[in-house]
Amino acid sequence: MACRSGCCCGSSGPINEDNARFLLLALFIILYLLCGAAVFSALEQPKEREAKTRWEQRFEHFSQKHNLSTRDLRNFLRSYEEANVAGIRVDTVRPRWDFTGAFYFVGTVVSTIGFGMTTPATIGGKIFLMFYGLLGCAATILFFNLFLERVITVIAFVLKSFHERRRNKAVLPQNGRRASEGEKVGGAEAGAVGKREELAGWKPSVYCVMFILGAAAILVSCCASLMYSAAEGWGYLDSLYFCFVAFSTIGFGDMVSSQRISYEGHATAAYRVGNFFFILTGVCCIYSLFNVISIVIKQVLNWLLRRLEASCHCCFPRRGPHRHPRRNVVAPGHLRARRDPSIETDAINESETDPGRRMSGEMISMRDFLAANKVNLAIMQKQLSEMAVGHPRQSGGSCSHQNGFSGGVGALGIMNNRLAETSVDR
Repeated sequence: MACRSGCCCGSSGPINEDNARFLLLALFIILYLLCGAAVFSALEQPKEREAKTRWEQRFEHFSQKHNLSTRDLRNFLRSYEEANVAGIRVDTVRPRWDFTGAFYFVGTVVSTIGFGMTTPATIGGKIFLMFYGLLGCAATILFFNLFLERVITVIAFVLKSFHERRRNKAVLPQNGRRASEGEKVGGAEAGAVGKREELAGWKPSVYCVMFILGAAAILVSCCASLMYSAAEGWGYLDSLYFCFVAFSTIGFGDMVSSQRISYEGHATAAYRVGNFFFILTGVCCIYSLFNVISIVIKQVLNWLLRRLEASCHCCFPRRGPHRHPRRNVVAPGHLRARRDPSIETDAINESETDPGRRMSGEMISMRDFLAANKVNLAIMQKQLSEMAVGHPRQSGGSCSHQNGFSGGVGALGIMNNRLAETSVDR
């Protein structure tokens, strides 16, 4: 059946759901970048022009006042810029490359904040940074992922406890007679079993988790802003701006904390420890919040795809009774009928849901990664064993040859079998 507004896909056939979601997300990001560029250009360009005009006037006035040529003055300013890159400032600041300064630098490297106020100037430092950052950034991202799993575990435990307590209060005796001891024990056991079965697959709502993480990020940012306002002398809004730039690992470098040698009226050591604690906690909270927000964005994309399917049947395949369950949903497999989305990833065995491809969950945990590796390792060991005794696997052989994919051994055999199953499935 043709589209009401004409076919938009030509003769290429229906668009794959994952490809359609990718294209929608790419289009959204492009529009988001264009809108952001327009807003920032309108807000910041007049200020830039004003500063440029004021600087040219001061430059001309200074050169005339001290009888300096423009060329000599520009060369002097270039020399200062080179010194500024090495960490030299007009005001007295803490040493950049003593142990504490270097520790602050490597913290900004592995956390991917990268303020830019300190950069290696030697060839050896630049080469070492490439290898150091490669391992350090990967380890830190893994730490953030594990932190997110534990935060979600704690949130799920607390919310599940409240949910269970609310259900216990809602259960009332159906009659007023007094039950015997046997009935009490039997009823308690049956109720416990039913309650465990009912709450076994219960997962917190993604919107509830997003609200809790957002509240935690706001609380940490507000408390850190109070500390930065008192210690650094910044305005409170400037401190909030610094907190978001630092916690989100954007790290412009226009405002950097803990750069003075000492802080009058404040315990310098205590402030440096507090600065480290707030940056670490804030980065973990914002990173976790970004992951949960990405799930919500994915749900919006799925909703847009459903709307597009309803209006354009030739570009998007119709969901029939033999179609596999919708991928990338948030709830686990046995809870897909629920409307309230869950925070858990749909890490289910591929053979039970979508043969030929791993389900792309919203948040990939190390448990899912190791489980998938165990399945692939078991398949590879079985193939090697069967090939060693001279009895290759027969299941799926006909469809494999029919679709032009040979068997193979090990990882190549797994890939060929996946390709064969995918071609049959599609």
